[in-house]
Amino acid sequence: FDVGFLDAELARLDRPGIQTVVAAVTDTLAMARELHPGRRNSLDALCDRYGISNAHRTLHGALLDAELLADVYLAMTRGQDSLEMLSSVSDAGSGPSVRTGDWPPVGGVRLAPDPDAQVRHHAVLADIAKEAGQPAIWERDAA
Repeated sequence: FDVGFLDAELARLDRPGIQTVVAAVTDTLAMARELHPGRRNSLDALCDRYGISNAHRTLHGALLDAELLADVYLAMTRGQDSLEMLSSVSDAGSGPSVRTGDWPPVGGVRLAPDPDAQVRHHAVLADIAKEAGQPAIWERDAA
């Protein structure tokens, strides 16, 4: 359903459709219908079914709906309970760290950042490190 909207917005920007730049699109409605055949599978119904509060949802809005759907997706997949990304390699037993290796993978595309954007990016990382009391895991491993 939403792919049509995304494609229309991309077309307005003279960009290719979403399915030309992503490997796959997960249809959560089809997923819900498979998990709960014959039942209502609207976003509100799924929130109720999975105990996800949507009390703050008084109007339909894309951002709020996307946030709710992310929680519903996590509940439907049951394989994780957050969207936090942790690696599988431990940093001397002190928590998560990044996996070593080349990035992007072989055949990937490297884009050079704008110098001003790079300065702003490093400033944001410094602010995050200051608040966290330690540098980001990818900065520790790169040192």
